[in-house]
Amino acid sequence: MLGIVNVTADSFSDGGRYFDPARAIEHGLAMRGEGADLVDVGGESTRPGSVPVPAREEIARVRPVIERLVARCPLPVSIDTRKTEVARVALELGAAIVNDVSGLRVDPEGGEGKDRAELAARHGAGLVLMHMQGEPSTMQADPRYDDVVGEVKGFLFDAARRAAEAGVPRESIALDPGLGFGKSAAQSLALLRGVGELAEAGYPVLVGASRKSLFGKLWNLPLEERLEAGLAAAVASVLRGARIVRTHEVRATVRAVRVAEALL
Repeated sequence: MLGIVNVTADSFSDGGRYFDPARAIEHGLAMRGEGADLVDVGGESTRPGSVPVPAREEIARVRPVIERLVARCPLPVSIDTRKTEVARVALELGAAIVNDVSGLRVDPEGGEGKDRAELAARHGAGLVLMHMQGEPSTMQADPRYDDVVGEVKGFLFDAARRAAEAGVPRESIALDPGLGFGKSAAQSLALLRGVGELAEAGYPVLVGASRKSLFGKLWNLPLEERLEAGLAAAVASVLRGARIVRTHEVRATVRAVRVAEALL
């Protein structure tokens, strides 16, 4: 279970709630008691319509949080970023995983994707590779695919190959289809149904459906009423082969996923 700590002012679900480092640290520590296995710290919102944050600002946001969590929390810390410099600083501070939301694409400030993979390899860190079509500012304008499952799978398998070529061990790579990142609600549901195809390659599959706007679009659910839908998606993804669930609601998701694991 990967618990989310957004150190941002504009994330789609909790923007500003944990922008203060002290509150973010407290939140991250609390997730341990709720059953989290990992804590994912992010300093840049990649919600639809968001604008990039300079690397120096992103580092200033996440540095105190990662430092304290690494010192005080026994859980591994993941850095949610698409920037090479942010990943480098986070790993030097003790982060154990790079959650690359761009899937090793060139970052907005020019860092090469392979650089992030090489950083992960050099630090012995895990690497999550997520698919995102386009850029956050425009990705939901009109996402199109001929075969969304096949195209996302092809992109992620190619990214995993490049990560392995950069020295990241196969067992340290996880794949995330990126629900809602350049996908319509229907395309995201297709990817949920297709989790098993991603899992067939042997990489752990990570799914993040918590509070997603696709639930609002499909069933007119406001943000504060999407818990049950997110839990259903988490259980469905685990039954189809996902092995990591990224969530805002750790306690509830842990309990729901335990049922899925018992069935398996």
